[in-house]
Amino acid sequence: MTQYPFLVPCLLGLEGLIAEELRGMGAAQVRAENGRVFFSGGLEIAARANIRSRFAERVQIVLGQFEARSFEELFQGAKALPWEEWLGQSDAFPVKGYSLHSGLFSVSDCQSILKKAVVERLKGVYRQDWFDETGPVHQIQFSIMKDKVTLVLDTSGVGLHKRGYRLQAGGAPLKETLAAALCHISKLRPYHTMYDPMCGSGTILIEGALMARNLAPGLRRNFSAERWDQIPRGIWREERELAEGLATEASQFLAFGSDVDPQAIAIAQENARRAGVGDCLRFTQAKLEDFSHPTERGTLITNPPYGERLLDAAQAEELTGLMGKLFSARRGWSYTILSPSETFEQTFGRKADARRKLYNGMLKCQAFMFYKS
Repeated sequence: MTQYPFLVPCLLGLEGLIAEELRGMGAAQVRAENGRVFFSGGLEIAARANIRSRFAERVQIVLGQFEARSFEELFQGAKALPWEEWLGQSDAFPVKGYSLHSGLFSVSDCQSILKKAVVERLKGVYRQDWFDETGPVHQIQFSIMKDKVTLVLDTSGVGLHKRGYRLQAGGAPLKETLAAALCHISKLRPYHTMYDPMCGSGTILIEGALMARNLAPGLRRNFSAERWDQIPRGIWREERELAEGLATEASQFLAFGSDVDPQAIAIAQENARRAGVGDCLRFTQAKLEDFSHPTERGTLITNPPYGERLLDAAQAEELTGLMGKLFSARRGWSYTILSPSETFEQTFGRKADARRKLYNGMLKCQAFMFYKS
């Protein structure tokens, strides 16, 4: 079976989780770097990663890597790659990307050069001078870092954090991939009772329920490469069937969310229904100070407002102090709180039992975890 090189871009801090996840899917030669993970495998692994990955942003086929310090080197390096293996005569192939710490710093010029190189390559293969690009989209993406060029084809289309269940979000929505990561590092289990007293549109709770039931996050959406002639349609069908077969009941799992905003609660309920986990999630309108510990054990995971897009800094600090009083150390309970504050532990009132550096978009945060009674 032919093995292909792949690349998964991801949020900073999730590289290790994705590497572990990919190995569990059968991927080979898994190698993590800052913000991305490389691996190899057959085309079925690409479909599997798209459908099952909880933490990846995209799955991309690596066409080639080379050094380029001039536009001529960029052109010749790109033209030498076997684009015809992936691009048919009518396929669309837009180009986008970025350049960091490199001599070729003009992104628009790099786009033009790369587009021209691919066209010239395809002209020689297909013996035609014009490509109407009316077929399925094969998005070419490039990165140039310290003069090293990486060229990939994106198989995902819309980013993998968009599972398809979230039609609306609150004022400062958390990416689904980061929400899933918070659930994973909190060691959420199918028999746990889960809480989020500042749930917003319900993303953390929904991702927790999907994880507890081992429901693949990509089952309810489509992917760009499903329309490609170069990947047999049967691969996607088989991988979906395999993913569906891995789902479990998790009949003991139950999750409770609350928020002060009634509109957020309505959105969360609809999102949970669309995700197929509405039966195990309960949402109520309530203030944070109304939170109690209604069960003997609980796994609380939350992403409170922290003075960036919601509240101001003083209000966010006051909220942290309130959480410290409410989220008291007790046997059977754990708390995971995402925050960018460097003084979070002092304001919260006790030192975290563990911390994990994560990025919420470009905002450097930490997941503060409390689990010792």
